[in-house]
Amino acid sequence: MSDKETAAEAPKKSNKMLLIIVIAAVVLLGGGAGAFFMLKGDKAEAKTPEKGVVTAIEDPLTVNLADGHYLKVSFALQQTADAAEAVDTSEAINIAIDEYTGMAVAELSTDKGREAAKEELLAKVVKAYTVDGTQEVMDIYFTQFVTQ
Repeated sequence: MSDKETAAEAPKKSNKMLLIIVIAAVVLLGGGAGAFFMLKGDKAEAKTPEKGVVTAIEDPLTVNLADGHYLKVSFALQQTADAAEAVDTSEAINIAIDEYTGMAVAELSTDKGREAAKEELLAKVVKAYTVDGTQEVMDIYFTQFVTQ
């Protein structure tokens, strides 16, 4: 091969590579923009449920934590306006016992730890009290939270 042939092939390869990079960038940007607009539309349609009655759990729960400690907790369920009547709290009590049993006191002794544990509990309770696509519980309010 002569030097002229080698020099002619180099620009040809770089032009093809540049074309591939430009096409890939356009495809990625187009896909990202499409996903953004699809997800943005879902958030606009999602509506926050309206608050309904608050159903208190009358007796405090005592739950065994790790290393011989315990948690005494009382809470109430904030129902949505879509809930037909006061919910049976038995399932929420069972979920709370399962969620907190065996946790370390250190996890629950900080605001961040308590909030994280509450969010996990809330997610499970909301899932349990969603019937036929109707969310019946939207929040949990702690009325007592004591660790020892």
